[in-house]
Amino acid sequence: MKKTLLALFISALIFSSCNQTSTEKGADPNQEFDVVILNGRVMDPETNFDGIRNVGIKDGKIAIITESDLKGKETIDATNHVVAPGFIEGHQHATDQFSRKVNLRDGLTTQMDFESGAGDIQKWYADAEGKTQSNYGMVVLATLGRVAVLDGPEIAALGNDMGGLFSHTVRAAAVKAQQEGRKPGWSSTLPNKEEMTKIMAYVDEGLRQGALGIGVPVGYMTKGVTQYELYKYQELAAKYGRVTNGHVRFAGVRPPTEGQLGVQEMLANALVLDAPFMASHLNSNMDWEYTIPMINDARENRGAKVWGEVYPYAAGSTIASADLLTEASMAQMGITYSSVSNLDGSRWDKAMYEDVRKNDPGRAIVIYNNPIEDIAKWIAQPGIVIVSDGMAIQDENLEYYDWEEPYEGKSVHPRSAGTRAKVLRMVREDKIMPLMEAISKMSYLHAKYFEELAGIPHFKYKGRIQEGMDADIVVFNPETVRDNSTYEVGMGAIPSTGIPYVLVNGVIVVKDSEVLKVFPGKPIRFPVQEKGKLDEIEIEPRVFDPNQSK
Repeated sequence: MKKTLLALFISALIFSSCNQTSTEKGADPNQEFDVVILNGRVMDPETNFDGIRNVGIKDGKIAIITESDLKGKETIDATNHVVAPGFIEGHQHATDQFSRKVNLRDGLTTQMDFESGAGDIQKWYADAEGKTQSNYGMVVLATLGRVAVLDGPEIAALGNDMGGLFSHTVRAAAVKAQQEGRKPGWSSTLPNKEEMTKIMAYVDEGLRQGALGIGVPVGYMTKGVTQYELYKYQELAAKYGRVTNGHVRFAGVRPPTEGQLGVQEMLANALVLDAPFMASHLNSNMDWEYTIPMINDARENRGAKVWGEVYPYAAGSTIASADLLTEASMAQMGITYSSVSNLDGSRWDKAMYEDVRKNDPGRAIVIYNNPIEDIAKWIAQPGIVIVSDGMAIQDENLEYYDWEEPYEGKSVHPRSAGTRAKVLRMVREDKIMPLMEAISKMSYLHAKYFEELAGIPHFKYKGRIQEGMDADIVVFNPETVRDNSTYEVGMGAIPSTGIPYVLVNGVIVVKDSEVLKVFPGKPIRFPVQEKGKLDEIEIEPRVFDPNQSK
């Protein structure tokens, strides 16, 4: 009873401090701030504060939240608008300037890729410095280690630019494999001890250089990555105290068969290793009704450092060579050739399936694999974060668009442009959850997991509208905010509307719904270490030789 009363007393103090006009630690309201946001509905998902306040920003931080009058060098009138933490995500593959521009219109202030990633981490961060509007971070991609060792370092190097360009890597690996009369090594080869040691050394170097974790999209190399190799990736990440992100091995139909096993595989490793694990786009695995509660139970009741993510679209998008598009996997998922379309809207048949898979394996395609009515159900699941799984907005030759290019005429999955605005629209129109909860799933909950579970200290100051926090802020109109991107040809990159202002580190990057050419983004990165940790694990893979007798 005493503990309960104490908890209530502490909660009352927190609530009280959030509702007073200014706090003792708050800045002097009479000074001139860099930016002031006036008369907005301030919503902080950590404390559940929701009230009309003025916000003063100084030196990249939220300096004061108050009812007092404020003056600044720049003023934003947020009347009838929500002032919320800038949206965060760890599953946005697009890192070119045009795609980032589209994402800023959707309120994304911290943009990272935990599922895929880069190979040369030092180069990736160096390329981003001073050229990036949102905050940025990257994991090392285990797949590129496999490409470098099993297909060639010159091919792996194609995946090291700012945009990732893994599609180019896949294409080049497929062409080389065809010329040599074999399957691409990265997706299908079981490495021997020497090869696996080189792959792990590649990944270890990325972690040494400060990568946020390891991306292991095992769903693209289901026959090439053994359970042992997958465990070793998670073990190496655990040595650094960093997260492993998994595009899990299987996708399945209902009732679940193999689908749930993919999540269980990496979850079991995380529990044994006491290591962080983030499960990618659980809605795409088609058995989210089972995997989401299982991951939540492991985290909340068993102390596991695990969480999962979803996106608000029934269709997925991937590259044509993905393992989940083998005929056996498609049957397991309950989809057919016609469930797949090119970005120009044309649906596949058997002839197109065989042609594209063989001759254009890096092509981006859309898979219609889930009921539309289920979107609201998986988004509303507790403990889950919302991401986009957005892909780079590219032309038919996989080349990036220039900054000045118009938004119209671009064909890409609409999640690349409209994810967060779609969720906010669904909150308004369909009442799928309280607005505060939706904001949390797109900001604070990310920050909480990245800090407390993945050990990334930067997030202690993100995902919150509180004094002393980083001034990553989105200002939106809850009555008009909406997504405008669609699956229609040329409509994939139409920006969201109703989000007129976005700030990153206290700098206005979207003003009156126009993206400004300023670059205040800061790196999210661990310090470079003098020595790696590969020598702290053993590597003894067993490769089955069918010609070897018992």
